[in-house]
Amino acid sequence: MLNEDCRWQREKLPRGVLASTSRYSRLPAGQGKGVVKVTAVATVHASVLGADEQLSTTLEEVLRCPAQRPRSDERITGLMSLGTPFGAREQEYADDSVLEAGDYVGSGGAVQPYRWMVARLGTVVVAVSVTGAKGNTAQELEQLGSKALAQMLTRIGQRLKGK
Repeated sequence: MLNEDCRWQREKLPRGVLASTSRYSRLPAGQGKGVVKVTAVATVHASVLGADEQLSTTLEEVLRCPAQRPRSDERITGLMSLGTPFGAREQEYADDSVLEAGDYVGSGGAVQPYRWMVARLGTVVVAVSVTGAKGNTAQELEQLGSKALAQMLTRIGQRLKGK
């Protein structure tokens, strides 16, 4: 969650959220490219309305805070967001989706591409963030994030159909 000063902070789960989990990983450096930081998040809401509100908040936070501080020595700047509901712009993989794009600046001061991809399928919201490092292009990060998000959505769709 973002506080009033546009700093990320942990809070207890909001009312209507049944469960949420996050996983953090790194893709190793190699072939002239630095380590890519990846975060994957899945949140289950009690209702579709609650899940929709999460995506709305994601869009609105960028308007309020185009520059954010995940940690004291990190900044994300120049954030822009784009929401795409099912059927718009050939988006047919989720009920709704949001893409945030900006620049990540870590303790070393180097500017790297940052992408946050969020999608809703029913009451489940999944998200993937990818933060680049030396030698990684924004397009490569978007492909990596899109692939991870697609895998998460496929698994959720399979689980939801099984119920």
